[in-house]
Amino acid sequence: VQLVESGGGSVQPGGSLRLSCAASGNIAIINDMGWFRQAPGKEREFVTTITWRGGVPYYADNVKGRFTASRDIAKNTVYLQMNSLKPEDTAVYYCAAASRVGYTEDDYDNWGRGTLVTVSS
Repeated sequence: VQLVESGGGSVQPGGSLRLSCAASGNIAIINDMGWFRQAPGKEREFVTTITWRGGVPYYADNVKGRFTASRDIAKNTVYLQMNSLKPEDTAVYYCAAASRVGYTEDDYDNWGRGTLVTVSS
């Protein structure tokens, strides 16, 4: 499975961005699609995951209520709508695909190259 993220950029605090992740290859093996992020000088952290078939999302506490994950199976694409962005949301955002339930980062087999989100005034 190949994954390509897009939609990153610079935004002021309180603004919004929508990230996309297009999947190709052996889509049939995907069970969960996750978004992770890595801020400068920090470890990569979980943001959200969504079940590929059911479209059920789960969120990290620090983005709950601000971020929304969705997917379009017809387009083999998952989205991350990010609202009320804060400077601490600045990071490289990665999407990842898991062939099983994606409890932890290690459950994800395929990763995109990431897209940078910068939140600054």
